[in-house]
Amino acid sequence: MRLITPVFFILVILVGATFACLNAAPVDIHYYVGTASVPLSLLLVFSFAIGILIGFFMGFVLYWRARCKNRRLNKRIKLAEKEINNIRSIPLKEDR
Repeated sequence: MRLITPVFFILVILVGATFACLNAAPVDIHYYVGTASVPLSLLLVFSFAIGILIGFFMGFVLYWRARCKNRRLNKRIKLAEKEINNIRSIPLKEDR
């Protein structure tokens, strides 16, 4: 595993560098207030990075919701266990 990870990262960097070299043509981006010319590879990297950030944000929101729900359920479990212990401590009446 120690050898696979660095080799994988080097491979990803090489593929990314060749991708950037092959897609160096400028692309015009039309904003509402102007126009900019950027290389296609840079535009794709920024789009990919923005997608990753949005994905991380949405994942964090889902994680936070699950964590809050887990806390609520743990509180309910503790309350239920406390009630069960209280019921168990009540002495039984014998009907004779």
